[in-house]
Amino acid sequence: MKDFEFDALYRTESDRVYRYIYMLVGHEQKAEDLTHDAFLKAYRNIHSFRNESSHSTWLIKIARNVTYDYFRRKKIVSFLAFGKDEYIDENNEDPANISVNQEEIKKMHQAINTLKQNYQDVLILRNINENTIKETAFILGWTEAKVKGMSKRAMDALKGEMLKREGEQNAWN
Repeated sequence: MKDFEFDALYRTESDRVYRYIYMLVGHEQKAEDLTHDAFLKAYRNIHSFRNESSHSTWLIKIARNVTYDYFRRKKIVSFLAFGKDEYIDENNEDPANISVNQEEIKKMHQAINTLKQNYQDVLILRNINENTIKETAFILGWTEAKVKGMSKRAMDALKGEMLKREGEQNAWN
């Protein structure tokens, strides 16, 4: 791959890679740094790309590995600390809906954070980052059948956790 082709790849995929990493680290500056590290690693190892997946999927797998290396180095336990409210397009909603959506996002992230790591991984990749089953399988090193099964169990666990939290909140009111 030529430099100008890699530049085009960066322009088309950097937001997706950043969003994925941000969902894991919950911190803007750290997500930017790790996104940079992921693309640098991809650039240095572009010769090892074997066309087993799309460039996009390959980059997400590199981003996942770079991020997990960071967590191992820092011995960080929580993979989904709630960060700033970057998920709301404030131009498309009125202020009342924005605050409700921000609260719902916060509750969802807190619930995801309580789940097993495999559940967190599959939920982020499939439902937030919108990777296909095949892409998710490649990134996680799983079979497609395992991704399907784990996705269902993760969603069931997330729904259960959300309902549990809703029940606890209603008990306080």
